[in-house]
Amino acid sequence: MKEYKSKDIRNLALIGHSGSGKTTLTEAMLFSARAINRQGSVDEGTTTSDYRNDEKERKISIQTSLNQFEFGINKITVLDTPGYSDFAGEVKSALRIADMAIITVHAVAGIEVGTEQVWGFAKERNLGTLLVVNLLDKENSNFDRIVSVAAERLGNGVLPVQFPVNEGVGFDSIIDVLQGKLIKFSKDGSGKEEKSDIPDEYEERAAKFKQSLIDSAAETDDTLLEKYLDSGELSKEELESGIKNGIASGTIHPLYCVSAEKNMGVKILLSALSDYGASPVDVARPSGTKPGSDDVIERSVSENESTSAFIFKTVSEAHVGELSFLRVYSGSVKSGMDLTNSTQNKHERIAQMYSIKGHERKEVGQAIAGDIAAVVKLKSTHTGDTLSDSDNQITYEKTQYPDTVLTVAVSALEQGDEEKIGTGLSALHAEDPSFHLEIDGELSQMLLHTQGELHMEVILSRLKERFNVDLEKNPPKIPYRETIKSVGDHRAKYKKQSGGRGQYGDAHVKVEPLKRGAGFEFVNKIAGGVIPTKFIPSVEKGIVESIGKGIIADSKIVDLKATVYDGSYHAVDSSDIAFKIAGAMAFKQAFLNAKPVILEPIYDVKVKVPEEHMGDVMGDLTSRRGKISGMDADGHFQIINAKVPLAELYKYSTSIRSITAGRGLHSQSFSHYEETTMEVGKNIMKKVSSEEE
Repeated sequence: MKEYKSKDIRNLALIGHSGSGKTTLTEAMLFSARAINRQGSVDEGTTTSDYRNDEKERKISIQTSLNQFEFGINKITVLDTPGYSDFAGEVKSALRIADMAIITVHAVAGIEVGTEQVWGFAKERNLGTLLVVNLLDKENSNFDRIVSVAAERLGNGVLPVQFPVNEGVGFDSIIDVLQGKLIKFSKDGSGKEEKSDIPDEYEERAAKFKQSLIDSAAETDDTLLEKYLDSGELSKEELESGIKNGIASGTIHPLYCVSAEKNMGVKILLSALSDYGASPVDVARPSGTKPGSDDVIERSVSENESTSAFIFKTVSEAHVGELSFLRVYSGSVKSGMDLTNSTQNKHERIAQMYSIKGHERKEVGQAIAGDIAAVVKLKSTHTGDTLSDSDNQITYEKTQYPDTVLTVAVSALEQGDEEKIGTGLSALHAEDPSFHLEIDGELSQMLLHTQGELHMEVILSRLKERFNVDLEKNPPKIPYRETIKSVGDHRAKYKKQSGGRGQYGDAHVKVEPLKRGAGFEFVNKIAGGVIPTKFIPSVEKGIVESIGKGIIADSKIVDLKATVYDGSYHAVDSSDIAFKIAGAMAFKQAFLNAKPVILEPIYDVKVKVPEEHMGDVMGDLTSRRGKISGMDADGHFQIINAKVPLAELYKYSTSIRSITAGRGLHSQSFSHYEETTMEVGKNIMKKVSSEEE
């Protein structure tokens, strides 16, 4: 691959709802650009992007795949991202370093919840977007509905550049309003096309769409607008310039038509991306901070700048080891170059560098500002780190990943594998930071937090395959809390005589409830020295240990005040241990006398679903003891807000997918603790009792 200038580079994130044809479109792009000799198939497991075994088996993308190729005067990098919401972290990491987003829309299903999700991700990054209606050769495709719904939900900036003539099973023709032509495609997958004049019956519609493009293009620049108002027209070059400006500013989102599987319209799309797509010099200047401070630093996208690059992804490849994918923001990165990991303040030397096309690697000597490349054998650098010149360092913001929605407790099947689990999951986390492992001391569990059940299964499958570790999965224990509803007290004496010096402690303890969230308070009201001052800390220690262990449900006790106000001692037999035991005994019985209850964690749950699934989702939430707190309309979608006990949310992401046929999304976050019902509390205590037996 020859060397390119920054202005000739196109870094494109291909995003969209699962099943909208992103990988097939990537394959058709590669074929149209003559980067591959044959267009592969997802069903046959022969695509360039989905080359990993688990992707071939599941017939879905699991990781973002880089595909770099030449088209005309441009170097294009297509980041083919997964569509499953379980792998939204991959979408986020791709958008973090892309200069533009291409959103695929299923011609039959239309604008789906995943479409809106990735649209939101792109807007978070202020990326220019271009929409592609794919699968127009499928029965029941409905282009007009898509245009209408897209304008309603994504804004009036969605402007068709093309529209189909005969969508559906016989699809092979479109009207291109910019070219002013009817384009008929060959059905043999070659991508060949024939152009002719627009038939009379389509002239009015084509003119309407073109006028919308001209109006929007003129408004992107004051000079263009002034000329347009004066003359009522724009030249071809001015229109193209206005469209490019509109894409970059986010006011124009051109909409194109393709059948990726049959390679129809793909070459025109590539030409549009070359002509109108944002290059690295067209977007905002990269900015970061000075290491160790909050001082903002800007860089120019220029080879003459100091070098800076961001590691946005790490993968482990057989026979190669760890590959780090970097986006060069300024200067250039060359093989043999010494750089500083300014995130960790460690030295790195750049070894071999590669351009990437799926699993294929081609060695390159350098990557200039705006380019993307893979490097091997970095010692201390991981996803999210910044490399820069040692004498002019900068640190770029890390990728912000979505919150996890599924937690499972994991444990080793084989004794002694605990260390291998930690090592393996740490290595996998370096590749995929959207999950994390937590060692929960309170619950004595290893907790794996993931983006969904499929995400979890992929992680554990790779752990088995690469590190030969099998894990057992269980629902995580729930961090219940215990508290009281009234006042209680009790006096306990601990006496033990077994020859020689005995043990004696006597404490009278009262417990009172505190406001929710107040925690624990210990009060010493001993008067007259009935318990010597030196033994008071021992009484407190006995109570504190009881609080940590729990009394009725093996759960931490919260929101109460314990007061020691009376007792007695023995001049010879009293000791710290005796008063610690007496304090614990008195506290436990006082607690039981004070109407103890169990508190359970309640989570805020937000579910976004199409209207037709709203009733089923609400019914399911109610069956989970959830309380609906409100609903908000969002176009065709409804956002349901509810408060649900954590105990009822295990694998909820899977349930939502099942209820809504994959069209629903949810998020959850801790809200508060709430008293359980009597029946639920009894079940919890019964379960604890059976586990102790």
